[in-house]
Amino acid sequence: MLKESRAFSGFSTNDMEKARAFYADKLGLNVTEENGSLNLHLEGGGTVFIYPKDNHEPATYTALNFPVKDIDEAVDSLARAGIQLERYEGIDQDERGIARDENNSIAWFKDPAGNILSVLQGG
Repeated sequence: MLKESRAFSGFSTNDMEKARAFYADKLGLNVTEENGSLNLHLEGGGTVFIYPKDNHEPATYTALNFPVKDIDEAVDSLARAGIQLERYEGIDQDERGIARDENNSIAWFKDPAGNILSVLQGG
């Protein structure tokens, strides 16, 4: 029934201008604005819809994952942009905040509305 639908994901924010600046300026994504909402245009043709919500509550799960070729380089770029990595109790993370195992590496950070994002390598 929906096999040929071009599905997209979405989540809310409590400050559209901060969200636009974060995703466009800090992360360097192609961001367009339409009808008071944002569209993140991702590599490969995917789109993420970010909409305003007055009673926004941050996602308690990873809302958006960014696969990267080199997680150390990605983490360095995030740090240069002033983005701090998250640390989670019970997860073994190195001094930089990267959780690593023999096959995968992942690091989490938040957008200005508190939604959880990640960069990940492997898998």
